[in-house]
Amino acid sequence: MHALKKNRPLRRIVLASAATVSGMVMLLTLKPHTSPVLATTGTKSPTVSSSSAASGGSGTAGGGSKKSVTKTVTGDTVQTRWGPVQVRVTIKSGKLTEVAAVSYPQDNPRDQEINSYALPQLRREALAAQSAQIDTVSGATYTSDGYRQSLQSALDSAGL
Repeated sequence: MHALKKNRPLRRIVLASAATVSGMVMLLTLKPHTSPVLATTGTKSPTVSSSSAASGGSGTAGGGSKKSVTKTVTGDTVQTRWGPVQVRVTIKSGKLTEVAAVSYPQDNPRDQEINSYALPQLRREALAAQSAQIDTVSGATYTSDGYRQSLQSALDSAGL
């Protein structure tokens, strides 16, 4: 029998072991995208603040004064694959007037690039829809989902 056609079980065992060890070393050297966050982050209750201002109205007995109430509500922090997302909304006289992302993934240049175009688009859609029923931004799926969930929790807390 030819020397190259002989079975070499020991050689196969050594090669398989070396490949396994190399694979394990490579897996163990991977770093997580973001640092671990406590599990209680997403369970924080939303923050609500409100103010009222008198507007219009006359001092006569027949005409009362109207009150416009402005509420600012911060939604729950939603943990996404790439980091936390939290939204703050301002509601004036029952209408959504402002939406701002309080926290969002920004740990690396790619996160910053994605969110530089995704967050303004999500804000515009939320103001136009006056609800959390907004479309996902292509390329920012996780951020869009977190944004929607935090927006919905803020709107729920505000009573909309």
